[in-house]
Amino acid sequence: HRLQGNDTILKCQKTFNNQIPKHNSKLYFFFCFKKYTQIVKDRMRSSSHEVHGTEPMDDESFAEFGKSEIFTLRTSMAKIRYANTYKMEPYRKFQAHLVRNKAQHILTQRLQETKYNGATSSFLCNSISEEILTAVKDMGFDRYKYVVTVLILQKTGQAIKISSRWVWDVARDNWVSAKCETESFVSLALIMACYYE
Repeated sequence: HRLQGNDTILKCQKTFNNQIPKHNSKLYFFFCFKKYTQIVKDRMRSSSHEVHGTEPMDDESFAEFGKSEIFTLRTSMAKIRYANTYKMEPYRKFQAHLVRNKAQHILTQRLQETKYNGATSSFLCNSISEEILTAVKDMGFDRYKYVVTVLILQKTGQAIKISSRWVWDVARDNWVSAKCETESFVSLALIMACYYE
């Protein structure tokens, strides 16, 4: 959609017919050229498709933009590239004893004076698991993803067995359990730390 040479001259003549004296050919050509570049820029900004064969913007066209727009343009064009570290281990490994102590503290603090209620136990388990997950993430063990499960079991004189099965990396993955027992229920928290490269 770029204007060709003859069309540009006619367009400029119609636009500046009464404004520019005809005898001053240099001034007339200058205004025609400026009008042509402005029309091309306007069409480039309003078009929804790519414009091929356009020249890069000069300093005057950059002056039309604000500083924030230029900064946004430059940051969007820049691509951040990171060098390979070739490091196959985390900088800070998962430390089971720290996580166990933290989970035990949260369970004791939240459930020490609580009585068993079947209607609200599921919401309480979700709340405690979110709190434990946030606390473990704040410890800063890198390259790990966590799965936290909290169970609340009412005491009725029964026996119970809990088992979990995972696809496990013995060298890097780890898990921790914490337990809190009251007069009416037993609470168990399981924290699985899965190494993620």
